[in-house]
Amino acid sequence: MSKKDYYEILGVSKGASEGEIKKAYRKKAIEFHPDKNPGDKAAEEKFKEAAEAYEILSDADKRAKYDQFGHAAFDGAGGFGGGHHMNMDDIFSQFGDIFGSAFGGGFGGFGGGGGAPRRAKGSNLRIKVKLTLEEIAHGVEKKIKVKRKVQAQGVTYKTCPTCNGSGQVVKVTNTILGRMQTASPCPSCGGLGQAIDKKPANADAHGMITEEDTVSIKIPAGVVDGMQLKVSGKGNDAPGNGIAGDLIVAIEEIEHPTLKREGENLHFDLYISYPEAVLGASKEIDTVSGKVRIKIEEGIQSGKILRLKGKGIPSLNSYGSGDMLVHINVWTPKSLSKEQKKFFEDNLEDNNFAPKPEKSDKSFFEKVKDMFS
Repeated sequence: MSKKDYYEILGVSKGASEGEIKKAYRKKAIEFHPDKNPGDKAAEEKFKEAAEAYEILSDADKRAKYDQFGHAAFDGAGGFGGGHHMNMDDIFSQFGDIFGSAFGGGFGGFGGGGGAPRRAKGSNLRIKVKLTLEEIAHGVEKKIKVKRKVQAQGVTYKTCPTCNGSGQVVKVTNTILGRMQTASPCPSCGGLGQAIDKKPANADAHGMITEEDTVSIKIPAGVVDGMQLKVSGKGNDAPGNGIAGDLIVAIEEIEHPTLKREGENLHFDLYISYPEAVLGASKEIDTVSGKVRIKIEEGIQSGKILRLKGKGIPSLNSYGSGDMLVHINVWTPKSLSKEQKKFFEDNLEDNNFAPKPEKSDKSFFEKVKDMFS
């Protein structure tokens, strides 16, 4: 079943401003909020659709990708991007600011001051994943073992005796303006409204234990060193009925032995002998898709750059791939046999060996300028 268009879900045009999108989302959220439509599964689904649409269209980068590729822009990227179908925990944790201003606390627990206990979110976990250039070029799925805090079996909770489950304590003070009432998160339960009742001996004070979990991470092609991806819900659990934190995946690129990356382009230094430069040759070189054979034309000059279109790294944000630039380096021997040396001495004055650069032969500085233009 194909997904609905995000603009259609919010009822806005593709040229809608950020403010118009936010206003449209608030309207939809209020209309289909679960507290206004108890037990209505259809309304709940529309509420989730609106939140998912807002998550994409409110982010300039995600919106640009969606405008260009549609829903396909976020397929197969695990927690990266917003192609997943959101659940209630995602919505209430990510868009609390929207609900707070839209509902004014009118809907208990999900607004900004409704008086109901908040839902805690577990802490995030961070890991580093090392990728080869080949894995970056093609995308890869990694199975990573992480140690997460999860709720122990047999843990039970009771209503917090300090706040009676409200998650807040109210303090009344006398001022010159009269009696002032202020509410603050309960110091005993941290605003959860729950306290530990029973827990096994191996659990910590919050009823949590540490377990090793295997997490599958789909990494899209074209990521760069230092980039961070998010896998929702794979961080530490939260006590009680809280929601799990996220797993933040930092990308580290392993240096390739022969290829050098420059954005989406790759560079390769090819060294050839003087006879190969004079007579031409067929050479095998490395690429991220394996070895390929290229033809070296006779009379090639040292410093010439051969461009292999599309043999670079795929673009993460747009269609297509970079190129591979093969830099030709003619290797000059440091020592010669008597016969070899005599050959060059006999031809030292031969006009055919004299340099004759043509207008099409660019200087080193022109080549550098072309590379960065």
